[in-house]
Parts: sequence; C-alpha cells; structure tokens
Amino acid sequence: MVEDGLKLYGTKLSPFVLRVEWALEVKGIKYEYVTEDLKNKSPQLLEYNPVYKMVPVLVHHENPVCESIMILEYIEDVWKNHGSSILPSDPYERAEARFWAKFSEEKCLQGCFEVFSKTGEEQLKAVKELQERLKTLEEYLEGKKFFGGETIGLVDIVAGWIPSWIPIIEEIVGIKIVDEEELPLIYAWMHDILELDLVKKTMPPLDEVKTHMRNIREDVLRKTN
Repeated sequence: MVEDGLKLYGTKLSPFVLRVEWALEVKGIKYEYVTEDLKNKSPQLLEYNPVYKMVPVLVHHENPVCESIMILEYIEDVWKNHGSSILPSDPYERAEARFWAKFSEEKCLQGCFEVFSKTGEEQLKAVKELQERLKTLEEYLEGKKFFGGETIGLVDIVAGWIPSWIPIIEEIVGIKIVDEEELPLIYAWMHDILELDLVKKTMPPLDEVKTHMRNIREDVLRKTN
C-alpha cells in the first residue's frame, strides 16, 4: 500500500533519483512515482522545487523535500523504525558516514565528470586523480562488505552510481578506471551492489543509460571545443 501523501518526482535515467528509490526500498516504503520530462517540466515540479527546478523531489503530505542527500536524511528521520537503518545509531559513526557520503559526492562524482568531459592528457590526468580519490574512499570500506557493514547504508546509496556508471564511462572513453588489482575492495563492492535485488529492480535499461551518457558527452565536448 502506498504511503499516504508520498510522491517521488523523478526521471529513470537520473542516478540522483535512484538514490531516493533505493532508500525507500531499504525502508520498505511504498510511494507514487511521478515521471518528469526535464525538457518539459511540469508545473508541479516547478512549484515544489522553484530554486533548482530539478529532480528528485520527494513530496510528503504536500511538503516538498529537494536534493537527494537531504531526501535520504529525511527518509531516515521520518521512517527510522521501518526496514533497515540508512545511518548508524552511534553519533560518531553517523558523522563518519556523512563525511564519506560528502566525499564521494564532491570528490569522486566530480572526478568522474572530469574524466568524462576531457580528452587527451587532461583526461589521463583526471583518471589518475579519480583513482586516487577512489583509493581514499576504499579505506572506509576496509573489513566490510558494504560501507554500511553487512547491509547498505548512506554511503552505499550516495556512491551507488559508481558500480553502474563507471563501467559505462570506461566503455565510452576507452580507459580503465577501476582495476581489480589496484582497487580490490571497490571492485568487489561494485559487484555486490549490482547483485542487490533493490538495485536490479530499479536500474533503468543499460542501453538507454549508455545512449543517454554518450549524448551528454557529445554535448559537453561540443561546448568545450
């Protein structure tokens, strides 16, 4: 049964929307999914997110929550007694999880965009920088299956774009980023994430993601050249 007054405005090719879907799945919360066309945004989306005018937006009893990481925190706060916890109960461990979630967002995701949007020597430099950032992130994974332990938590959800999107980026740009020998824990974690039922259930078709990302790369390169 759908949670009363709960809607998620999103688009299936957005990794940021997927984060929210995964969090709701972890919590076992049913919701109404409202598909947005970002080239023709609905009046409702513009009303609920007038600042950024983007997805995801979680609407709960007509109260909109914007920005994916803030939405994850909201889900944990509101449904803390449902399903598995996204954040640890210990205050220090919660702070640690938030730190690494921010690191993956600001350093690894940005690093991936640098690789994706550059060519030649600049791209090779961006690859090395991204690999170093992933090595730093890997330290937080030491001794665990997931960043959240035996089950996924905030960092797994925020960094969950890595297992699906990095292999596609590798294919498009023709450069290996995550090597099993150099990043063994990240490599194993990527496999384990993709084996989760909630990921299989929500991931968009691979061919559509590849086409979407190729189009993004072409647009970026056209604007920068």
